[in-house]
Amino acid sequence: MLAKPLKQPPRAVADKLVSELPALLPAGLVRQIDVAGPGFINFFLETDRRVGVLADVLAGGADYGRGTTGRGVTVNVEFVSANPTGPLHVGHGRGAALGDGIAALLEWTGHAGTREFYVNDAGTQIEKLAQSLWARVQQQVGRTGEIPEGGYQGEYLVALAEATLAREGRAFADLPPEEGVRRCRTIATLSQRAEQDADLRQFGVRFDVVSFESELYRDGLIERTLADLAARGHTFEQDGALWLRTTAFGDDKDRVLRKSDGTYTYLVPDVAYHRQKRERGFARAVDIWGADHHGYVPRMRAALRALGYPDDFFHPEVVQLVRIMRAGEEVRFSKRTGDFVTLRELFEETGVDAARYFFLMRRGDSQFVFDVDLATSQTEENPVFYVQMAHARMSGIFRVAARASESVSAEGVDLRLLGEAEELELLKELTAFPGVVTRAAATYEPHRITGYLEGLARVAHAWYHRYRVLGEPEEAARLVLARAVRQVLANGLAILGIGAPDRM
Repeated sequence: MLAKPLKQPPRAVADKLVSELPALLPAGLVRQIDVAGPGFINFFLETDRRVGVLADVLAGGADYGRGTTGRGVTVNVEFVSANPTGPLHVGHGRGAALGDGIAALLEWTGHAGTREFYVNDAGTQIEKLAQSLWARVQQQVGRTGEIPEGGYQGEYLVALAEATLAREGRAFADLPPEEGVRRCRTIATLSQRAEQDADLRQFGVRFDVVSFESELYRDGLIERTLADLAARGHTFEQDGALWLRTTAFGDDKDRVLRKSDGTYTYLVPDVAYHRQKRERGFARAVDIWGADHHGYVPRMRAALRALGYPDDFFHPEVVQLVRIMRAGEEVRFSKRTGDFVTLRELFEETGVDAARYFFLMRRGDSQFVFDVDLATSQTEENPVFYVQMAHARMSGIFRVAARASESVSAEGVDLRLLGEAEELELLKELTAFPGVVTRAAATYEPHRITGYLEGLARVAHAWYHRYRVLGEPEEAARLVLARAVRQVLANGLAILGIGAPDRM
């Protein structure tokens, strides 16, 4: 880059830089600087600097890799937010793993994070759910019950109808239809929410806050949001409907807020909900949305701009669909739901660790094929098995030595004995971990952690197979290295919500 403006050959520029650099660098940092090829500059760190990371890892322990780049920044991470109309499917599972991973990364970098689940309990889908359950109740007592068009056909509502009649008695089916549907609405919503909560808990996902769409109406937030937009001069009446002038804020066309029949569009409660998040003090709102919401992003962003919110407040992450493969063929249906594979069915077959890891291996906005056979295999081709096995092997070294890993200290150990190629590579990988965490948090990309862990595991496996630890002159130094590698593997897996077994 400098050669052209200086009108000198690149290597000559490099030689000049190298002659000046030693005086500018901290003492004890670099042992050698070379010019290579047409003008590349290579830096060789002093041994003490390379091995210094081991003391850092041991001192940091379970906190090694944490940072402070997000200190003072409050972030709301809203994810899953499935309608309470049926079991969670594998797409919800991918969103759950991604949202939980992003929240963990933000916490690891000092952000004040809140995990939130938003329940759409005020829309037409809830009404169809209630009518579908009422139809199943009628069918259970031998009557003709018609599931509405666009209703829910899954067997889970048959089971719920049976349980409802067992609890309420045969007279429940004789209620006036309006009353029966009203009660079915409550029963179905509570039942599905409880089931979703149970599935997510078993999947290792927790939420700090659960919000309900119905509360926005009950607490007057819808009206206040519309009044705020009107006061800012961004709404207008046309053809009996109320519109938001979103084209002024980057959208491709203006959007209806209130239809001519007086009902609100989906945009209204969503904007009110994000306005509430802002009023609750969040500097950022990270939303994990399904692929079907991709086209919804510009209008939502425009509406929030209309409210005067900065662009860095709203961060939507769109999660693409998941295809489940077994024995080379796609698995499309569940016996229970009739039209999709449930999250519970998946993780009960693969295990929670494998399901979470596989969901996090790729960017959320990329198509993903989940290979069940690979996820359940105990081979090096299975990435989660490969990473967990690296941790187990490091643990096994201490088991054979009959020592607790925590008893190993870097103090007084000649760590300069760690000079083999794999050992130097491990030192580089351990040094890189905090930066990987920081970048993954900044980009909302947990897959950076899985990629890092697989790289670290690859070098750890190679080192484990090639060198002896116990009984060698390098034993003390290698035990320190093994403890550090074990710790960083555990820390990375902890970010992803995945266990770090000592035996496999």
